[in-house]
Formats: sequence, C-alpha cells, structure tokens
Amino acid sequence: MTKRDPVARRPLGASYWKLWSSSGLSNLADGVFSVALPLVAITYTQSPILIAGVSLALRLPWLIFALQAGALADRMDRRTLMVVANTTRALALVTLAVAALMGLGSILLIYVVGLAIGFAETIYDTSAQSIMPQIVGRDQLSRANGRLYAVELTANQFVGPPLGGFLVAAGAAIAFTVPAGMWLAAVGVLLLIRGSFKVQREGEKTTIRADIAEGLRFLLGHRILRTLAIMTGIFNLASSASFAVFVLYAVGPESAMGLNEPAFGVLLTASAIGSLLGSLVAERIEDWVGRSRSLMIGTVGGAIMLGVPAFTTDVWLIGIGFFLGGVTVVLWNVVVVSLRQRITPDRLLGRVNSGYRLIAWGTMPLGAALGGLVGEWLGLTWVFGLSAVLSLSLLAFMYILTDRAMDAAEQDAVP
Repeated sequence: MTKRDPVARRPLGASYWKLWSSSGLSNLADGVFSVALPLVAITYTQSPILIAGVSLALRLPWLIFALQAGALADRMDRRTLMVVANTTRALALVTLAVAALMGLGSILLIYVVGLAIGFAETIYDTSAQSIMPQIVGRDQLSRANGRLYAVELTANQFVGPPLGGFLVAAGAAIAFTVPAGMWLAAVGVLLLIRGSFKVQREGEKTTIRADIAEGLRFLLGHRILRTLAIMTGIFNLASSASFAVFVLYAVGPESAMGLNEPAFGVLLTASAIGSLLGSLVAERIEDWVGRSRSLMIGTVGGAIMLGVPAFTTDVWLIGIGFFLGGVTVVLWNVVVVSLRQRITPDRLLGRVNSGYRLIAWGTMPLGAALGGLVGEWLGLTWVFGLSAVLSLSLLAFMYILTDRAMDAAEQDAVP
C-alpha cells in the first residue's frame, strides 16, 4: 500500500457532494431541455433550415465567446459565474413557458432564447471544468471527476431525454418550466458551498487579450494538439449537421421513422448507454490497442452513428448505430482529453481548453446550418450520408497521430 492511498480514500467532503448534487440537477435540466426545444420547434415549422437554426442559436456562442469565457473563469469567482449562468438559463426558459401559455410562442423567440442559453452554457461549462481542483485535493481528482461524470451522464443522457419527450407531450409550458426549476434548484445547492473560488494571480496584471493570446499560441504551435482540435472540429461539424435535422427524420406521423415524442427521447438514450459503457472500458481498450488505434476506432464508430439513418429507418438498427457511436466517441474523448492534460502546462490548461473548444465546438453552428441547407435542397438522408463520409475522412490525419508521436509529445511536456 502506497502512502497516497489514505489521501485518495479520505472523504471527498461536503462541498464536493454539494457540487455533485448541483451538477446532477443542472445536467438533468440540460437533458430535458435538449430534447424539449427541438420538439417544440417543429410545432412552429417543418422547414429543415429553420429547425437547424435552433441548433445554430445554441452553439453559436461557442464560436464567438469561448475564449472570453475561459479568460473570465481564470479571473472571477467560478462559483459565482456558475450561479449567474444557471440563473440566466432558468429565466430564459421561464420566458418561453410564459409565451407558450399566452399563445405567443414562435420559432424566432426560440432562437433568441437559444442564444441566451448558449452564452450562459459557455460560461457555466468553462467554469465547471475549472472549479474541481478548488473543491477537492489533487490526489482525489480522478475519483471526484469519475463520480461527477457518472451523475452527469446519467442525468443528461439517460433520464433527461425521455423525460423531455414525455413533458413535451404534456405541453410546451410544462416542458420548459420543469428544467427551469431544476436549474434554479442547482443554483440553490451551489450557494450552499462555502468559500471563495477566485484564482489567485501572481505577477504583473495582464489583459484578457494577452491571456487568450498566450493560450492560443501554445495550442496552435503544438502539432499534436492542433491536429486533434481540427479533427474534433470536423467531426462536430458533421455530427451537428446530422442531429440538427434528425428530429424531422424521426418524429411525427409523416416523418421517415414515425416516432412519437417519448419514443424519440428513448431512442437518444441508446448513445447514452454506449457512452456509459465506453467510459468503463476506454482505458482497457487504450492499453490493449494503443492510443492511435483507439482514435481510429473512435473515428469509424462515429461515422457509423452518423451514417446509419441514411440507409435505414429501422429504429433498432439506428439505435444500435447510436450505441456503437456512444462507445467509440467516449473512447476518443478519454484518449484525447487525457493526452491534452498531460502535455499542456498547468498554468495554461484553462486557456488551452477554451481555445481547443473554440476550434472543436465552434464548428457546431456551421454544421447545423449546413445540415439544414443540405436537408432542404437534397433531402435528409443526404445529410446523414455526407456527415458519415466527412467523419471517415478524418482517418487521413492519422499519419500525424502515431503512438510514437504522442509518446514523444508527452515526454517533452513541461509541467
């Protein structure tokens, strides 16, 4: 038994469990909202372009505000930022609920609320990723993050989507009021956590622009990190194109699949089940086949997930495709995130993460827009087929991401 074992086993503490509870409530709201918003949107319009605009509104803030959010998380109290962000999301959904009750709902109002929630999500997610080392000791991070990931995955992908489908069937106002209440409850739990969560900065004061520039220089100057960010961005563009219009393909008596709202929510849990399994086996697969082959498996699995609706409307086959994609996409994420943490200096990790997200997530609004345009002009099956081809094209980058190159980057890293 090592000397660090007792440290790793000591209780995570009351503050951690409050953060864990708040995160569970917040992610449950995310899961309900992510299904409720597009399902309500298709009651206002059946245009693929206009429906894709919902995803565009939600993801656009990651393109234009990710770097600023990262800088803010390094300068301000992170818990305060999380409280403000969740309060903003709750109030935005209350606006939609009131509009639905008064018969004033519209696709334009959904866009406005989607943008507001997207900006708040950018701040919340960036701050939430950064606050954990201030809650628990560094020797406890693996255990703490693992348990947090489990509750987030369960709430966001298992419970939230089917609950969202059932709530929409009960009425738009209910579907928006319930997650708003969950976000406010999450705020209440966050406020119970004592202490300050503002990072102490040493040395001369710098501007936000200078902080952002330093992180970007490191990210863009590192061949492995730069390549992974570009690959992730391309895959997210393809996946956003597919999922922005999938609701039109799946839901309604005149859709290709003919599902109702609850069934649609249940279908989406197939990828969640795969993701949970992937989180349990990713480390073993990485050890067994190596990092490079793991990334290849992740690429092929993601292409299967995106492309299977192009060839069948069978809910079971599509569900299997989603399940496989869930497993392999999580495998990709485990390998990539762990590698990024190992080769990035601690003092730059927050800014490098936000820069990485700008590239990796900033393509999502573009993908959503392209999905709508292609669906409108060529048909929905073309969206799924082209997305799969684009995902498979990422294999061309694998000559850079060899095991030898990744090992060398890790050995050359400065703590």
